[in-house]
Amino acid sequence: MIKNRAGIEADVHGWNWGALMFNWVWGIGNKTYLPLIALIPGFGLIWAIICGAMGNKWAWQNSEYGDYETFQAVQKTWNLAGIVQFIIAVVTFVFVILLWGSLLALVFGNSNY
Repeated sequence: MIKNRAGIEADVHGWNWGALMFNWVWGIGNKTYLPLIALIPGFGLIWAIICGAMGNKWAWQNSEYGDYETFQAVQKTWNLAGIVQFIIAVVTFVFVILLWGSLLALVFGNSNY
């Protein structure tokens, strides 16, 4: 159990998709400034994963939620947005790989130069 500033205890462990995908924006919105470390070049991906793992704990400790239900509702919205963004990122990544593979096959697969 973790207490927030209002002294309310809650079990806030778990993955936070919003903190993973929107790390520094999520951090500012939740008064948690450690996710700003994700802006350091070359360190962003590692820190984004840490934000996803620690996000709920940080948000609960640093924000002033009146009750646990409000906290859950806010983080549920962030989680939904993060999942949607993750799916868009995976689909875009697969599309780009297929596009580049097709272009390379077209250029290098044609023996009639």
